[in-house]
Amino acid sequence: MLELVRLVKAVAASLRHDDRGANLIEYGLLATLIAIVVAPAVILLGPLVAALYTGVIGGF
Repeated sequence: MLELVRLVKAVAASLRHDDRGANLIEYGLLATLIAIVVAPAVILLGPLVAALYTGVIGGF
């Protein structure tokens, strides 16, 4: 029983200092934030850009 307790403590200690997935989480959060900012901008500016290009094409 004592060996099991030592094993559990050792595993818990190693997991506390394991930060291998932290960078992946941070990049995921950053990508989500960028998508939240870019999506509304594309939706709002899309018709304006389309009208601009239509005007330019009509000038030829």
